[in-house]
Amino acid sequence: MAATGEGIGSGDLTLDEMGSSARRGFQRDDENGQPKSAADLEAVFDVPVRVAAVLGQARMQVADLLKMASGTVLELDRKVGEAIDIYVNNRLVARGEVVLVDDRLGVTMTEIIKTDK
Repeated sequence: MAATGEGIGSGDLTLDEMGSSARRGFQRDDENGQPKSAADLEAVFDVPVRVAAVLGQARMQVADLLKMASGTVLELDRKVGEAIDIYVNNRLVARGEVVLVDDRLGVTMTEIIKTDK
């Protein structure tokens, strides 16, 4: 994963700011002062989540939507090269860049979005 040095707001946490604790896994002391690790979360490893990488959005009338055919270009609200949003279960968790891996599209996360929940 690449990391950027700039965030988009006061609630953002870049991979640079996460530092070594991101590489070690989930590191938050429990009520007994014992450090937790990713292995402590093993019970939820098999829970399916929905991940969406949103390239952009567009608004249109239903009549225009019905006129679309194969090859129609849909203009989105983002510019080429602009970061895309990455959602997990409909919650914004990161921003990233589109990459090409062996003739398939992928996403490189460049910024983790920290929430106050």
